[in-house]
Amino acid sequence: MRRTPEPPSALARLLRGARRTTVVLAVLALFAGAALTAATATAAPRAWTPKPSPMTTPWTNQVPTDKPLPEYPRPQLTRPDWANLNGIWDFAVTPADAGQPASFTEQIRVPFVAESALSGIQRRITQNDKLWYKRTFTVPAGWNGRRVQLHFGASDWRTTVWVNGRQAGAVHDGGYDSFSHDITALLNGGTNTLVVSVWDPTQTGGQAVGKQRINDVAPHPGGGIFYTAASGIWQTVWLEPTPAAHITRLDMVPDLANNRLKVTVRATGAAGHRARVTVSTGGATVGTATGPVGSEFTVPVPNPRLWSPDDPFLYDVGADLLAGSATVDSVGSYTGMRSIGLARVDGLLRPVLNGRFVFQTGTLDQGYWPDGIYTAPTDAALRYDLQKHKDLGFNMVRKHIKVEPQRWFHWADRLGLLVWQDMPSMDLRTPDSAARAQWEAEYDRIIDQHRSSPSLVMWVNQNEGWGQYDQARIADEVKAYDPSRLVNNMSGVNCCGAVDGGNGDVVDHHVYVGPGTTVPSATRAAVLGEFGGLGFKVAGHEWYPGGGFSYEDQPSLAHLDERFVGLLDGIREVRMPRGLSAAVYTEITDVENEANGLLTYDRQVVKVDEARVRAANRALIDASRAPSAPVALPAGQYRSLRVTTPGHTDRYLRHKDGAAFTEAVTGASDALLKNDATWRIVPGLADSTCYSFESRNYPGEYLRHRQYRVYKETGSGDLFRADATFCPVRGANGGIRLSAYNFPEQYLRHYDAELWLATPGGAHTWDAPALFAEDTTWAVESPWAP
Repeated sequence: MRRTPEPPSALARLLRGARRTTVVLAVLALFAGAALTAATATAAPRAWTPKPSPMTTPWTNQVPTDKPLPEYPRPQLTRPDWANLNGIWDFAVTPADAGQPASFTEQIRVPFVAESALSGIQRRITQNDKLWYKRTFTVPAGWNGRRVQLHFGASDWRTTVWVNGRQAGAVHDGGYDSFSHDITALLNGGTNTLVVSVWDPTQTGGQAVGKQRINDVAPHPGGGIFYTAASGIWQTVWLEPTPAAHITRLDMVPDLANNRLKVTVRATGAAGHRARVTVSTGGATVGTATGPVGSEFTVPVPNPRLWSPDDPFLYDVGADLLAGSATVDSVGSYTGMRSIGLARVDGLLRPVLNGRFVFQTGTLDQGYWPDGIYTAPTDAALRYDLQKHKDLGFNMVRKHIKVEPQRWFHWADRLGLLVWQDMPSMDLRTPDSAARAQWEAEYDRIIDQHRSSPSLVMWVNQNEGWGQYDQARIADEVKAYDPSRLVNNMSGVNCCGAVDGGNGDVVDHHVYVGPGTTVPSATRAAVLGEFGGLGFKVAGHEWYPGGGFSYEDQPSLAHLDERFVGLLDGIREVRMPRGLSAAVYTEITDVENEANGLLTYDRQVVKVDEARVRAANRALIDASRAPSAPVALPAGQYRSLRVTTPGHTDRYLRHKDGAAFTEAVTGASDALLKNDATWRIVPGLADSTCYSFESRNYPGEYLRHRQYRVYKETGSGDLFRADATFCPVRGANGGIRLSAYNFPEQYLRHYDAELWLATPGGAHTWDAPALFAEDTTWAVESPWAP
């Protein structure tokens, strides 16, 4: 077991990892936010304490009481003045249909959900409850003459806001998108009272919920792949002063073909204004251009340094709103110059980054925390999971059934990870028309809020048929709404009653343990949206001790290493050459009773050998840059397969009494043995790019595996054809290894003279690691019986 080191502070990481110009802005913003927060602190009494967390992460006890998550929350649209409203708020829970309570008898630490320990509430919230939050604030005098915007990073689900007793804007429905209200007209010039109500029906409603379910918040058995609900405010709440005419969003799309950045500056109150956008690096201007507000124009970026996971280079971006020659508003941002698309590479349809195929290897990232549930305890914690992807050699992450705060995307952009972003699903039932309208509107808002992140390369619309409907239409509409990214109409089209829309950019299978046999079509690249799920429960680091499950339990950490690396090697050797372009391993951390993480749920233990996993991932990525053609065998000809294990090189693969063995064969051997040791190589019965081995003296009978043992049998049907098909990969000294077509990570091995399908890291006797590579390598020789 490998324990994680104590993480550096968020500020230390910021200073270490960012370029100077961005650091200065971020640090100024951080300090400004902290100072203003102190100036606007609530008058609530300080009786509040957190609840004991069921598991303690390295950051649990680093969360400030008054100013949690003090970092600037919107890194791609920055201004120097802002005030963080996170901290201790008065709190109450009423029946769902009740009005504002007369008194707020509890306190909650915002922005942690009521079910979490870090909130100080830590109890079950149902559809029959309404959450109420209250605090006071004052607007700094330096903001006089400007509009005051009240921002919520996210609040789940129906949120209503009042300032000084008057409602601010419209009720907001949505759990994963940010929203804002201009509260200038509601302010009183002194101490202001802010009240927020939130109603969250979780899976009993029709809205996007992801994997949230109304369960007991204390660790308990069961739960499966669904987890504790997250109700109420769960991202930063903050104030920001703006001019009346101000920028609200920057939409940026790199155009590598023309060495330019396409930009749309969106603003409010800006009729007759123009926008100026400047791209720079290290304080030096790269390009600048002026254009209309609300319409696309371009900024030259000559000879751009391209963004990629290996070189996540970011340009600084500044945008000014102009009224004639006067600048009325300015914001800071950043961009990465990169492209994503599909192209044929050696005849196979592949996703290409900056015009080149790079295999995308990543994990399923659920974004859950035992102390904060939906909210990472600190910014350093938020960054940590992404950094562990990099440490383990991954270049991609699939954010599964959740949308993270904008700072998470900032770290993915800066660290260099390709992001597949799921739209959180509704409940498993078929949604009604109101639920569909809400889900699609929220999806559009999510796309708008994250469309300029260079790390985000694919939208994943639906998952395994959960709440599925109109798959093809939605995929087409998402592609039209954001044509700069890939679109996945359904992750796991082969699973759980899912219906493939038939369109989008990828065909996505889920195969546990996998890696399976997903292949590209004429119009879609092949990806493995989920595989793996190898489990190991670490004593002292279980959410509910004894209650964890996985898709395949491992008897030891050594077996976990062997098994996981074997899966990655099987993808590199077998599936990638035959068209697989991406794979998502389940998963980066344990989550509640799921024990199949590479890390424990508390992030205290890294279960796998980091250096070994990193090397396997790098080998996979490097191989994709210069993919080799699949190994070719002499189809239609007779051959014999010789053992290459030292001391046994006179033995050949033969059948006897219907089973497969090895036996020494010489020129003096009898004719029956020579015939039994001769096989006709034919195109694979299940896949003509692989091979099947037909008996010389029993035509129509083939080498096939069945429950790991290997036999000579006849048969029909898809299962028999798959079991009788083997895909060759290169072995040592000119030999070959034969991978099972339907179990690519398993190889034909001789063990005590018997033939087995053996798994690296497997728990069977025939999976033993000693001489594994030698025992699974065969020499293709001239036939003993021509």
